Amino acid sequence: MNVRTAQTRRSFLGTAVATVAGAAFAPHAAFGDRFVNAVAPYEVDIGVCTSVANAALLREAGAAYIEEGVRGLLIPDRPDEEFAEKLKAAEQCGLPVRAANGFLPGSLKCVGPEANHEAVLAFAETAFRRAALVGIRHIVFGSSGARSIPDGFDRRQAELQFVALLGKMAMLARPHNVVIVIEPLNRRETNFINSVEEGAMLARAVQHPNVMLLADIYHMLCENEPAENIRAAGDLIRHLHIAEKEGRRAPGVGGEDFTPYFQALHDIGYKGGISIECRWSEMAEELPKAVKTMREQMGKVR
Repeated sequence: MNVRTAQTRRSFLGTAVATVAGAAFAPHAAFGDRFVNAVAPYEVDIGVCTSVANAALLREAGAAYIEEGVRGLLIPDRPDEEFAEKLKAAEQCGLPVRAANGFLPGSLKCVGPEANHEAVLAFAETAFRRAALVGIRHIVFGSSGARSIPDGFDRRQAELQFVALLGKMAMLARPHNVVIVIEPLNRRETNFINSVEEGAMLARAVQHPNVMLLADIYHMLCENEPAENIRAAGDLIRHLHIAEKEGRRAPGVGGEDFTPYFQALHDIGYKGGISIECRWSEMAEELPKAVKTMREQMGKVR
């Protein structure tokens, strides 16, 4: 995206979302915190995108939390009685479930002529309510099928639809202390929000503390997106995903160097979690190595 285009779109969105509730953003860490961190290895919690059924394996490998699926764990389209069983499993698994992805089914369109915001919001409200019961703080808004722009539909109109939807979602999420994090995806998966830069532009247009940003290092690598974009969006980033670019494998399988991205996270004072979201060949063997690899690379950061 060139500077002129980015500025034009920011201005366009900024004037169109004046009714969306706003809040000022503060950086994650003050200068003093960064100064203290400068003499210690960088370290944040490592989680895994998987089922609560794998909690024991994650604990043994040194993972700190689970990132589950909205439609797998929270099942917003199913009765509360069915969810009660899911909740019980989450409570008994022995690890916190801090985030959930796989938000909206592709049938719930967010943009385009078939957008159905009323149905999306009803689904979302149930997800947020149940997320609070589990202890989930972050709902990842990837949902490529739901948010992709239909062929021939005006992109600016889609942006306006999406920002308006996020503003309404934020109002529903706030009472449950849930933060929606927009996930940029690579262009093989969707034609809308393909970079941290673009996701940040939309999050800033919403201007609500319950709509923030996720940076997925795998998608950044696929799009050749520099670590500098993490620094530029630093006040918005609340969650991370990671995998190697080649084959979306676990860290440590192919030797991918994530250090520049970890350095950028350290520089913005990021202290949230990083969830491994990858294709496992054998999780029991690859997960301990993935955690070890990430810790070693983070240890190089000052």
